[in-house]
Amino acid sequence: MRSVLLVEDDFFDTMTVKKSFEKFSVQHKLYTAFNGLEALDLLLGQNGVEPIRPLPEVILLDLNMPKMNGHEFLAEIRRNPDLAGIPVFITTTSGMDVDRLNAQNLGVSGYILKPIDFETTTDMVDSMSLLEKLLK
Repeated sequence: MRSVLLVEDDFFDTMTVKKSFEKFSVQHKLYTAFNGLEALDLLLGQNGVEPIRPLPEVILLDLNMPKMNGHEFLAEIRRNPDLAGIPVFITTTSGMDVDRLNAQNLGVSGYILKPIDFETTTDMVDSMSLLEKLLK
């Protein structure tokens, strides 16, 4: 089954994405990890965690997380030849140029400022268009 990995430490943001997948009948299975270490366990099947197979088509990655932040996680997967080709989209509240530059240097596919919500029709259409692009 096709899948997406969401690496996000904020419960509200995680629930928003889950509800959006359900609301719009996104056919991809959504896996979630609280930080970069949990995400690596899911991708590599380590520390007693069953690996995601096939690998996710897209990773949605927060930058500011405990234990292993988004930059550290991204650097790790880019060093691994089995994971390096997975498209990664940063989802963060940080609009700082240094964060954007660091992410670009690690080969991100896109940079999305949060909050991503579905409160208005415009937000919903824009966010769903973005999601469709991510999953193609």
